[in-house]
Amino acid sequence: MAIFGVQLVVTMVMASVLQKVSAHFSVARWLLSYRLTRYLHPTDEELLSVAGLQRVNGQKKGKKGKDRKDDDKDSEFMVPKNLELQLDVAAVHPNDMIQLHYYSEYQWLLDFSLCALIVYVVTEVYYYLIPAKDEVNLSVLWCILVVGFAAKILLSLTALYFRGEEAVGERSLCLTAGFLFFFLAMIVLIADEDFLEFGLEPAYSSFNASAHTFLMDQGLDSSGPASKLMFKLSLALWCGFIGSFFTFPGLRLARMHKDALKYCSERPFLKTLLHISFISPMFIVLMWVKPVSRHYFTERTWPGIPEALMSSDAFDTTRLVLIIVIVAMRFLLMPHYLQSYLNMAPEKLKNLRKEAGKISNVELQKMVARVFYYLCVVTLQYLTPLMLCLFSALLLKTLGDYKWSSYVGAESSVEIVNATATKISPLPVGNDILESSQQFSLTLLSLKKVFTPILYRGILGFMTWWLCAVLNLSSAFVLFGFENICQEFKLCKCF
Repeated sequence: MAIFGVQLVVTMVMASVLQKVSAHFSVARWLLSYRLTRYLHPTDEELLSVAGLQRVNGQKKGKKGKDRKDDDKDSEFMVPKNLELQLDVAAVHPNDMIQLHYYSEYQWLLDFSLCALIVYVVTEVYYYLIPAKDEVNLSVLWCILVVGFAAKILLSLTALYFRGEEAVGERSLCLTAGFLFFFLAMIVLIADEDFLEFGLEPAYSSFNASAHTFLMDQGLDSSGPASKLMFKLSLALWCGFIGSFFTFPGLRLARMHKDALKYCSERPFLKTLLHISFISPMFIVLMWVKPVSRHYFTERTWPGIPEALMSSDAFDTTRLVLIIVIVAMRFLLMPHYLQSYLNMAPEKLKNLRKEAGKISNVELQKMVARVFYYLCVVTLQYLTPLMLCLFSALLLKTLGDYKWSSYVGAESSVEIVNATATKISPLPVGNDILESSQQFSLTLLSLKKVFTPILYRGILGFMTWWLCAVLNLSSAFVLFGFENICQEFKLCKCF
């Protein structure tokens, strides 16, 4: 308990809430229930009535030994594509969502993320009132788990496009986007620190020197764990995968944003919020461009203001606050985006009327029902990038040793540690349990010197910036060329 302190109690309470309360009340279930309206697919009787047809008398039930598919063929009939159908509307009920694709993953991700956020807030308040000494910050573990769950869901959603022979266009788009973002990341990583201030250079220097000292203390002769080229190449590969994973979420967001603007044409305030929410990641991207952000906020003095607008530490904290505000804004606007997605059902029928020929009743019903069936998939495509951006920013704040109190004058104590000053002489190892425990503690202390706040600031800062940049680039690029991309890669099946 001395190692974990109050955090262990908070973690156990939230784990109990997640296990027992979520079965009866779920924020994820409440968020979609009674707040959205869905369109019901037309029944066979409605289709026959609108088309002016009569059901052909046939076998209603199959005999023993016959395949059930024979009954489906008997009930299938053709109707004109230009039918004037009016779809019935119904509110989304909790019982309706159980059958949806990826519903369990959506519920788990959102409920667990909320619990992790509560644990993080309680831990931050506790550390503000009682500064930490040697306690292990369990909120970091919660944040890492959320990032892991979100990444796993994004991977599984992307893997859907690599199964079967029909999703050739989707696979081509994912691979193309991955390679494009990989090369873009290589260009970004060679940019000067005076332009894009990620802090990767001091992060690599700190890690390489500290790791070399740690290996020498363990009796291993090494000049360092990795070269700078391999360090940046690994980051570029990660950037390529993220670009591939964010391609279809960006494509989906652009389509929903375009439709949402159409449905709120008579609500100028909501329309303005949608525009701000869509371009908001660009503000985060610019906050890491030193000539247009840090220079004007922390170095330049303005007329009538004797000092700079804020200190350097306050500027670093402002980046994190901006990410949190933007994620909160997009979360609040999520029902409007999801409703614009559900409104695709009548839009599909409207586009179908422009075509000539006939379509079977089963295909028409599937076309309408498929929109609601993939609601949770679309919700995950909207939420998982936001969860990754939010919790990577929280990890950056905690592991990078930033302070929320930097606005009131508190300064960060992080400095670039000299590798020669971190060398710790190991204790002699004996057979006694106490000596072994001391040696283990000393090894952990030495290992902690390797993963310094400078390292976390560089890597997590770059990762957070890249997540926001890819989310903005993929959605903005797709918005302006949405129709061309769908035609080029034949994405009509998914969109």
